[in-house]
Amino acid sequence: MPSGPARRDSRGVRGVVPPGDPADNCPFCAIIRGQSAATVITETENTLAFLDHRPLFRGHTLLVPKEHLTLLSDLPAERAAEFLTTAQRLERAVEDGLGAKGSMILVNNVVSQSVPHLHMHVIPRNPKDGLRFWLGPRQSYDAAHPEEEFAEKIRAALPLPLPHNPVATGNI
Repeated sequence: MPSGPARRDSRGVRGVVPPGDPADNCPFCAIIRGQSAATVITETENTLAFLDHRPLFRGHTLLVPKEHLTLLSDLPAERAAEFLTTAQRLERAVEDGLGAKGSMILVNNVVSQSVPHLHMHVIPRNPKDGLRFWLGPRQSYDAAHPEEEFAEKIRAALPLPLPHNPVATGNI
């Protein structure tokens, strides 16, 4: 059996982190393994939600997959529904439980991702709460940068939908 620190797999079963595994030094994996403290909100078979230790606002919650993944696109399709439905439950709970008027749901991929482990922020929001966000400066399309040119580049790079996903294939 390989040596390394104990880790729970996606079913919560303790296992071993292979030497050199990125999960070895991941702060979120340490929380999942029970090696670091966090205030847990909820846990499912494949996800863990806990309060951010540096919240934008009190109640700022992070949702992570228990498996060490970096990007949203790394999340296996068979786990996406559980991840998203847990996020939906958290959205309602953060708003209703804290009396917030709304929430901001946010996933950073690489840029601005302070921990390289997929995580979704569920942040309570209220009118005039003082949060100034990065939604600028904006860059308009123009003759030198036509909108359709950018759309075509994205379409060309768009992976084909998985055949077993009825929503993505339009077979619903």
